[in-house]
Amino acid sequence: MAWQGTIVFFDLETTGLGTKSCHIVQLAASCEHLTIFNRYILPGIPIEYGATKVNGFTVSDGQLFLNGEPVRTDPLYSSLQSFIDYLGSFPGPVLLAAHNAWRFDQIVLMRVLRKFYLFEQFKQVVSGFMDTLPLSKKLHPHLDCFKQPCLVRYFLERNYIAHNAVEDSKQLEELFWNYWKPYNKDISECTDWI
Repeated sequence: MAWQGTIVFFDLETTGLGTKSCHIVQLAASCEHLTIFNRYILPGIPIEYGATKVNGFTVSDGQLFLNGEPVRTDPLYSSLQSFIDYLGSFPGPVLLAAHNAWRFDQIVLMRVLRKFYLFEQFKQVVSGFMDTLPLSKKLHPHLDCFKQPCLVRYFLERNYIAHNAVEDSKQLEELFWNYWKPYNKDISECTDWI
């Protein structure tokens, strides 16, 4: 039986790994391989050295750079509002899916939505968060690495630009629909309902 509603795959790139304090620098999502959402946000705090090493984001003179190239930024509030509008454009209920959602992406996104008083509006269109990390472990326990780049190498037999939120979202979506094809029970077990 096919999942009723829409699953949107999303990812965040941030200034660091502290879920209580990091700022979002990129918010991206993919749905049905055709509809991509992507916003860059100028953070209000410095980007940690470790984060820059992983995601390539830096800030200089009030400008956000990705791998040395300037990118156009939008304010966080309007980016969140646009994201809610994007999610609301799909048939509901909408599930947001991310790799390691429960320990990172979901926590950070919920924190900033509440900070800007957008959580009530958000939960009108989103029914929950699915974490594909425990899902991948449940479906493929024989694997030794469950990091997303490892899963992409194993299933899709390619490398990709990991830690770019657009690419992470697109690759995760492809893994999910073309290779994992989980049952509804598996999806439900790995979903944190709002």
